[in-house]
Amino acid sequence: MAEVPESEYAPSALPSTGARVLAFGAILLAGLCGGLIGYAFVDMQTDGDGTVWAGIGGLVGAVVFAVGVGIVAVLAMRAMGEWRVIEHRREQDERQDPLS
Repeated sequence: MAEVPESEYAPSALPSTGARVLAFGAILLAGLCGGLIGYAFVDMQTDGDGTVWAGIGGLVGAVVFAVGVGIVAVLAMRAMGEWRVIEHRREQDERQDPLS
């Protein structure tokens, strides 16, 4: 496999596999927690047979929490990708002009 010359190297914006797996797990955990909180919140407010409403509350809670954590995870992974680009540029600048 041929190596890419330093001048043609472009860091990928794709986050590492570990970061993606961690983000996926965080989204699933947030969905679970949101579902439990939503279910409990509606279940405490209903009298009698409020299972349907509690289930709807659980579903809404799960979706809202998972979407919220998903947004944060995407922003964090984008920031990680941008940081890699900045670090690569800084290293290239230091190689070109080591005295500054």
